[in-house]
Amino acid sequence: MANRDYVRKTPAPSKKNNNRNQRRPAQKKKSAPRAIPWKAAIIAVILLAGLIALLSMLSNDPEPTQPEISVLPIAPKPKPSNSLPPAPKEQWDYMKTLPQREIEVQAKEVVVPKIPYIMQCGAYKTSAQAEQRKANIAFQGLSSKIVKLEGSSWYRIILGTYKFKRDAVKDQHVLQRAKIEPCIIMKNTLK
Repeated sequence: MANRDYVRKTPAPSKKNNNRNQRRPAQKKKSAPRAIPWKAAIIAVILLAGLIALLSMLSNDPEPTQPEISVLPIAPKPKPSNSLPPAPKEQWDYMKTLPQREIEVQAKEVVVPKIPYIMQCGAYKTSAQAEQRKANIAFQGLSSKIVKLEGSSWYRIILGTYKFKRDAVKDQHVLQRAKIEPCIIMKNTLK
């Protein structure tokens, strides 16, 4: 096999004189001189002439005459002696009527659930992990306890018992602000 020169840009002439395989340099076409757009030039000249004619007509227009204004003397009117009636005296009666008025408000009776609420903030396999979570909760000012149910290998961190769910939600928000999640609120069915 013959050595090939990959650096040279044009290939070396082959020994065979084959006209079909030889490349010919592309010939540049001479561009025809651009024709002047006569139609567009004529339209532009006509529009320019029309604009000049319009401006000259407007400048030759005479100033409009101002109509004569006739001035009639106005007789002064006599001023009445009492122009306005006296201001009425404001009388407010709310100062007298409000202390005597009674408003009846009927408040809803609060239904206390029979089963209290608790909040579970994690379940861990080891006692050390549960103690660490309990300490984090204690840093937020909340008391919790670790519960291990019989027959289970999980240590659960339980907060409360809460009489109302609203109280459990308040403590849940305190823990969420401290990035202690997830805590779920449920009815106390653990025995």
